[in-house]
Amino acid sequence: MKIELESIGTIHTQFTEIEGMPIQPTGAKGIKGKIEIKEKYKDGLKDLDGFSHIHLIYLLHEVDGYMLEVKPFMDNNTHGVFATRSPKRPNRIGSSVVKIDKIEDNILHISNIDVLDGTPLLDIKPYVPQLYEDTIDELKIGWFETKHEKAKSQKSDARFK
Repeated sequence: MKIELESIGTIHTQFTEIEGMPIQPTGAKGIKGKIEIKEKYKDGLKDLDGFSHIHLIYLLHEVDGYMLEVKPFMDNNTHGVFATRSPKRPNRIGSSVVKIDKIEDNILHISNIDVLDGTPLLDIKPYVPQLYEDTIDELKIGWFETKHEKAKSQKSDARFK
């Protein structure tokens, strides 16, 4: 089945090159960016200003092809792509949780952004942790268990371009 999506806006950041970018929002603490929502989707922002954080779902537009097994930034072993957050995915979809600083008309000013400038935005969802806390009794995070602290300092390189 072929699926077609339309960008609802564009994410603007200071990152013009993939190499050297933070690999997760936790490594992008304090980094500012903005999102320009297309005019026809602006009314969808109503009441979003009541939330402090949002999930961004976006297209990894500078990634070509995919790999089913990858060596992620935070580990020296290969893993199946679906057990990683590697950008080299069959559908090139990325997600990040960012902080809303303010909303002005169709512009969202955000913090903790870890994506490339010009990234097409596919969707926004409010971050509501209480929706998940009650449903995850025994959380396991696989190989990330001993590696997740690296996400704060690890930077991207050209391996997934």
